[in-house]
Formats: sequence, C-alpha cells, structure tokens
Amino acid sequence: MSDQVVTRFAPSPTGYLHIGGARTALFNWLYARGRGGKFLLRIEDTDRERSTPEATEAILKGMSWLGLDHDGDVISQFEGAARHAEVAHQLLAEGKAYKCFATQEEIAAFREQARAEGKSTLFRSPWRDADPSTHPDRPFVVRIKAPQDGTTVIRDKVQGDVTIRNDQLDDMVLLRSDGTPVYMLAVVVDDHDMGVTHVIRGDDHLNNAARQMMIYEAMGWKVPVWAHIPLIHGPDGKKLSKRHGALGAQEYQSMGYPAAGMRNYLARLGWSHGDDEFFTDEQAKEWFDLDGIGKSPARFDLKKLENLCGQHIAISDDAALRQEIEEYLDAAGLPALTGTQSDDLERAMYCLKDRARTFPELLEKAHFALTSRPIQRDEKAEKALSSVSDGILDQLTPQLQNASWTRNELEETLNSFAEANGLKFGKLAGPLRAALAGRAVTPSVFDMMLVLGRDEAIARISDAAAQS
Repeated sequence: MSDQVVTRFAPSPTGYLHIGGARTALFNWLYARGRGGKFLLRIEDTDRERSTPEATEAILKGMSWLGLDHDGDVISQFEGAARHAEVAHQLLAEGKAYKCFATQEEIAAFREQARAEGKSTLFRSPWRDADPSTHPDRPFVVRIKAPQDGTTVIRDKVQGDVTIRNDQLDDMVLLRSDGTPVYMLAVVVDDHDMGVTHVIRGDDHLNNAARQMMIYEAMGWKVPVWAHIPLIHGPDGKKLSKRHGALGAQEYQSMGYPAAGMRNYLARLGWSHGDDEFFTDEQAKEWFDLDGIGKSPARFDLKKLENLCGQHIAISDDAALRQEIEEYLDAAGLPALTGTQSDDLERAMYCLKDRARTFPELLEKAHFALTSRPIQRDEKAEKALSSVSDGILDQLTPQLQNASWTRNELEETLNSFAEANGLKFGKLAGPLRAALAGRAVTPSVFDMMLVLGRDEAIARISDAAAQS
C-alpha cells in the first residue's frame, strides 16, 4: 500500500469560491504538493436544489486564477450516489445498520416527552434491535448503529485530541426513506474511495468527524488524518461576511491583486513559519505543515494583502506580469490593451513594478507608455506647463536631438541644460512630466524618455512647447 499523501478540496457549488474556501484549497494544495502527493477536487453537488453549473464554473475559475491545479478529473459527488447507497446496504447486511420505520411525528413526540422528563432529546429508535419479522410494510430510513458507551477521540492535528462521549451520538441516518444517501455518508465513501489520507477543512466540520468516524470504523476503513482549521474573521473579529468587502476569490482578481500575492497572504492567514511574512510558492510548499496552523481564527487585513502583493509584483518576471495584467483587464471587464500597448507596457515594466501594490496602481504609473499623442493633460500637469518660462522646452528639443539616447547622457544633457538656464532640476522635471505623460506624478523623467524612445519623447515635448 502506497503511503503517498492525498488531499482534497470539496466545495459545494452554491456560489462563488469563498475566500475561506480558497484558503482551505490552498492549504490542501500546499500540503500535497510539498510532499509529492496528490491534490484532488470533488464537487459536493448532492444538494440538487442549490447546486448550479454556474457555481461549479465559478469555483473552477477561482482555483484556476489562484494557480491551484488539481490531479485527475473533477469528481461529482452526486454521480457516486449508487456507490454510497451500496455501502449503506453492506452495513445493513452486516448488522451494523438497521431499518428504522419511525415517522417524523413519532420522532417529534419522543423529543417532546424527553424534554418534559428532562432527559436527552437524542432520538433512540425502537427499531434498532427489532426482529426483522416485525418490520411493517412502509417507508424506512437506514440508520447506523452508533456505539452507546465509551468515547470517540478525534485526533486532530490542529485542535489536538477532541473527546466526545458516545452517548452524545445518535444513530445517524445513512439512507433517506427514498433510498438516497445523505451527505455525511457520501463524504466518507468518497474520501475512502479517492484514497484521501489527510482531511484538511474548516473547523465548522469538527463535530462531523466523530459521526463520520462511525462509518470508517463500521467498514473497517483506515481513518484519515484530521486537521480542522479555524475560520477567517474580518478586521472586527467577527466571521468574515459581505460587510467586510469582497468575499469571492475572483473578486480579488478583478480588483487587480496578483495571484502570487494572494497565495502568499492566504497561506499566512492562520499558518506561520517563524516570522516569515513574504515567501515564494516554492518556499511555501517546502515549509507548509499542519503544526504551523494556529487554533485561533485569523483576521483578514487588506493592508497586509496589499503590502505582500506589492512585493510579489516587484519580483515578478516582466512577461508573466504583462500576461497577468491582460487577464486582470479581461476579468474586470476593462478594455484590452492593443498589441503595441502591451509591448510598451512590458518594456516599461522595470520602472513601474517597484512600488505598485495592485494592477490598477501599476497601470496608472504606466499611463505615459499606454497613451498616445496628442497627450491629454490633467489639471496639475497644465499648471506645470503654464509656469514654464518662454520656450524652455523649445530650447531643450535641439539638445535632445543631438543626445545619444542612454540614461547617462540624458541625465547629463538635462542637468547641464537646467544649470545653464539657472533652474533647479525639479523645475525642469515638472514640465517634462506634463509633456511626456500629461500627469504630475509619474516614473522618473529619464525612465519615461528611455521607454518612449527618442522620436516619441521629442514629439511630445515639441507638442507641449507649441502649446505653452
């Protein structure tokens, strides 16, 4: 038997990929990928009323944006219904489950009486040990025979050992009266059949583990390693919800956050490796372990996310960044770049990516490379030009025409020109920014001139000189 690690992410397709779900997927992906294991994807679509193909598509898109690739085909839980039922029938045949003919009214009456007598309202079916010859000819559910004494211990890698008294567990329903399997049975059968070794999921499933263990034990199957991770809270310490802003992973793509920054941030949300805040995917795969997951809920902090995203943009490969920005524009429903704009953007990347925390910020800095003549100027840029003494830009043009277009020579030419005209360089830089970009805040004048090239830079300066 192989001891290869197999993890899974098993979302319900009832909406977008929630940021909490994205982190669960990431933790499973990191754990498997860091150990040469498999990361599987199962869509838990047994709730036919609420499951939609659109939601499944949104989950797949969110995972694709985050770069969380899975092994093998996407598994549909609903399609395994016959297999899930088969396991229930096997338990029935082995006497580990039983047919329960109690009606909803009888169960309600039982609970009411237990409440009145101050006893546990946990339903105890009179059919558990009934002789099959006494079975009536009417609909029944199939229930598992839960252990009635002793304790069940969930050995959890995050929460520690969690002990539950078996007299707190009811005889869980496995098959409904129409013969369809319940979710709790489906999860266990799927995890076993898929060879899942580690179940890493939200701690809202912790209580389910004790009930699911009954099925593992009854079938004689190996129980997986449990790791129940705390939920994510908003900055106010309350469970993350719409009032805290964007909740879907893809919303962050259309807001212009890079996927690498998002992965880094989500990995740090509830897990730590010493004091490391910024790390690459390779480091995360190497370092990620269940021991590093904290027991307390993590708080979502947009400033930290932006800070990490800025650091990832700064170290990104220019061509990869260009590609991701084009995907961001598409996701955000913004106009695509032309081929020329895209080429110019990549050429300018070296002077854009250092201090941009999001793609909108980077594109704002790239405005000079993406716009074309005649340059539209904002109010501050207009002011910078109107204060230019007669013809300063006009006088500068011939000097630039004779300069060789290297950074050193451009710096020398502009500094000498400013000095000769009794100007501090800042007084010259303002009008040049306005002429080259139509903005008052831009990358350095020298970078813009190098990116634009001699002809375009001089043409823009000449246009501004003619208008001032």
